[in-house]
Amino acid sequence: MAGLDENGDEGRPVGRRSRALKTAGLTLAALLTLCAGAAGWVYWQLSDNITSVDINSALGDDRPPRAPTTPSPGAAASAAPLPSGSLNFLVLGSDSRDGTENSRLGGGEGGSARSDTAMVVHLDAGRTAATVVSIPRDTLVTRPSCPLADGGESPEAYGAMFNSAYTVGGPVCAVKTVESLTGVRMDHYVEIDFAGFARLVDALGGVTVTTEEDIDDDLSHLRLAAGTHHLDGEQALGLARTRHGVGDGSDLGRIELQHTLVKALLARISDVGLTTDPARLYEVADAVTGSLTTDTGLDSLGELIDLGRSLRDLSADRVRTVTMPVVPAPADPNRVVADEPEASELWASLR
Repeated sequence: MAGLDENGDEGRPVGRRSRALKTAGLTLAALLTLCAGAAGWVYWQLSDNITSVDINSALGDDRPPRAPTTPSPGAAASAAPLPSGSLNFLVLGSDSRDGTENSRLGGGEGGSARSDTAMVVHLDAGRTAATVVSIPRDTLVTRPSCPLADGGESPEAYGAMFNSAYTVGGPVCAVKTVESLTGVRMDHYVEIDFAGFARLVDALGGVTVTTEEDIDDDLSHLRLAAGTHHLDGEQALGLARTRHGVGDGSDLGRIELQHTLVKALLARISDVGLTTDPARLYEVADAVTGSLTTDTGLDSLGELIDLGRSLRDLSADRVRTVTMPVVPAPADPNRVVADEPEASELWASLR
């Protein structure tokens, strides 16, 4: 029988209680250590997923000037201030055949890759509104001389297909060509391949879009009746690639579908509540980082998180989608060229 303590209360055996507290403490410490280790491993894994290219070093200083970046005035005094200046990204979707899944989904032939989709994403100062400008891949441009990985330079080319820049010199040449075409500094570069895009949509639980006409495209393997549909990753990729089954079969019709998809993805990301669903957040982050190539300014999870935090007040209805104004090329009606002065006026608004 337990004895009475000095206050007359019946006490517990001191040795047993001490051992119990010690065991509980050790268990808690072990759990905290495991949680910290798991969090560190997840952070390392997601960061390690990302492939990066040092575009700034490759291109040097002969580029359009950067827009000023200022701290967010609403940032808490105790926290690191979030940047709020305007930013411009070159976002490419590539049709790489790397990996079995990319090949199955229709990547480029012969082991090469092309910039299948190209968008300049402009974040306004304050990061509460954005403009997405698509550049048709059939646009004829002056492709500047670009530094190559072997130390050489590609020759300048006149009347070249816009998407040939990526094939010739990868992300570096793609960025240099866009900056030459637009006069706008690309602060960051983001590229995702077919498999990564499909995985992202699946990780989000699919995406809902409404099409205005029937789609029947043997090349993208997509068949949809006009109306509202909830698409899985492979179907969403098919929609992003469809061109022969809509409109006049040109790249301009496909871009309109891509803009519909961009808005639907932004709405879906807002709806799924990633911040309250850690399992889905990890799945989405793993899907994105596993197929992502960025410039060195965005090649860690921490940098991507900071960018995401700076966009916390950006909603889908504040994102404007447009296509660079173009007209048929005089020498080839199957190609287009920038429609001036409208195209230059659009790019000037993003500087």
